[in-house]
Amino acid sequence: MAAPNTSLNSQSIHLIHPEARDKIFGADSTSSLQLAPRPQRPVRIAVIGNHLPRQCGIATFTTDLCDAIAAEYGASQLSVVAVNDGHSSYLYPERVRFEISEGDIASYRAAADYLNASSVDLVCLQHEYGIFGGKSGNHIMELLKHLHMPVITTLHTVLCEPNLDQRVVMHKIAARSERLIVMSQYSSRVLQEVFGARAEKIDLIPHGIPDLPFVEPDVYKESLAIAGKSVLLTFGLLSPNKGFENVIQALPRILSRHRDVVYVIAGATHPHVRAREGDRYRDQLQALAREVGVEQEVIFLNRFHSPQEMASLVGSADIYITPYCHEAQAVSGTLAYALGAGKAIISTPYWHAVELLDGGRGALVPFENPAAIATAAIELLNNEAERHAMRKRAYLYARKMVWNRVAQSYMQSFERARDHRMQPVYLGFPVRAAEKNAASRFVNV
Repeated sequence: MAAPNTSLNSQSIHLIHPEARDKIFGADSTSSLQLAPRPQRPVRIAVIGNHLPRQCGIATFTTDLCDAIAAEYGASQLSVVAVNDGHSSYLYPERVRFEISEGDIASYRAAADYLNASSVDLVCLQHEYGIFGGKSGNHIMELLKHLHMPVITTLHTVLCEPNLDQRVVMHKIAARSERLIVMSQYSSRVLQEVFGARAEKIDLIPHGIPDLPFVEPDVYKESLAIAGKSVLLTFGLLSPNKGFENVIQALPRILSRHRDVVYVIAGATHPHVRAREGDRYRDQLQALAREVGVEQEVIFLNRFHSPQEMASLVGSADIYITPYCHEAQAVSGTLAYALGAGKAIISTPYWHAVELLDGGRGALVPFENPAAIATAAIELLNNEAERHAMRKRAYLYARKMVWNRVAQSYMQSFERARDHRMQPVYLGFPVRAAEKNAASRFVNV
């Protein structure tokens, strides 16, 4: 870093009230006030979070975010500190420079030491309660409290009814972060109302999506062996809160009107769910499909899909469905992906869906209501013009969510964090603090 400029120009000299300045520093104060160098774009960025090939939504997000930042600004100074679950290890790409063991608190401190020694300009933390060790993931504080550089935290979950441990962890992370990034207006409101975060500290940046073409579903169907079918699709890691059983229960009524419909459920069981209970949820879905007589129309693709496979799968869908069971879902990466691909969408009204599908960009149905899903699907399949119009509205809206624009927004947030840390200083103290002290001491001047 360049040496601070010891001269004072006419603009900066008025940062402190003139009379207060003279009383504090003396009449000839221009040689005492030091200015920090003009902030520059951060070039050494470290991202903390899960990373592919670990199989989870945060890993996919972190990987995509890093790819996007590298594409926009270069990859040479971008690194990742990856979090490993349990005793697992992964064959990471070169950008992963350090690994944390989820339950080993010493590895969090070691990661902080590594980052400090690496002269990183700033750290971007991907926060989700379930990926860090300790009560409600509080091990991450052992890392954050020892870092010397600014921290910008992306909050993938913002709870409206946190328990005590979750509330404490969120308060500590917010206090340690220069900026807090959320992906929905609702998350921003909850962060302010429930956790007391300041609005000026929050940046709203949407979940990124690949820049996919707007094409007809039939283009992809033949390669997936579903040519001539009307495809309903859900994708993502399977867990019991996804509500896929409600779509299966809706299928008999849908098939009574459209015999060519198939329902594709694409994705492996979530690793944490599989560790606890194996594939029990998938087994239950398959048993339900047999019970209601739609076993041949429900297609399970039981694996974690590559980005190329996912583009083809989503591209093949005539209707994408997120039938999730709980309102308090702040983010859905799969919903954002489907929106960006220009899909006709049916969803339950969880927080993220209500925001993304406003303005006719999708159809909302009540929670756990197979009849409503059936009605919405039949209406869209009956009305090709309306389905196409919904697709266009979704696709055009999502252009602001493509990854290169999200990367630019992240860099702006990084720059704001650096600017806040690199304010003009007097004898090591920020000028804003000096102004505040001067005003309080000389209020009657």
